[in-house]
Amino acid sequence: MPETAHESAIALLDRLCAVIPDYPEPGIVFRDLTPVFADGEGFRTVVDALIEPYAGRFDVVAGVEARGFLLAAAAAYASGKGVVAVRKAGKLPRETYAQEYALEYGTATLEIHRDDLAPGTRVLLLDDVLATGGTLAAAHELFGRAGVEVTGIGVVMELDGLPGRDRLAAAGIDLDLVHALQKV
Repeated sequence: MPETAHESAIALLDRLCAVIPDYPEPGIVFRDLTPVFADGEGFRTVVDALIEPYAGRFDVVAGVEARGFLLAAAAAYASGKGVVAVRKAGKLPRETYAQEYALEYGTATLEIHRDDLAPGTRVLLLDDVLATGGTLAAAHELFGRAGVEVTGIGVVMELDGLPGRDRLAAAGIDLDLVHALQKV
């Protein structure tokens, strides 16, 4: 039986992802995906696995700052679609939609340009990690306000034991749209 892109991506993530204990502070285990991005085969396999469940269901790929940009650009190229950046506040030059969201200690704001996408556009939203869900929930809200449909949310890793999916569900996001290549 042939190996699926998803299974192959998990094997590559296990092999290439750097695991750094006690970073950025004691008790945290940081999973660094940059070695995956630096490996041509690994990066291609991960990107292919991210877009595979959504084939034919999106018109554009959106990436959340900053590692989501890498994934979204590669996914857009691989699928022949355009790419949209979901940026931190103050980084976009034209009129924007802005959405504030809660962090562990404070708040942050994400923005998208108001005129980048026509209402009804179908968006695949990509980021590297689903942890607490705040960033992806805020990005989803931005696209909703723009009249754009998020038809999928893909992440490379989902951190088990954190409330990411709960927060997405509380934001009214259909969890069937959320796909994580690996839960850690």
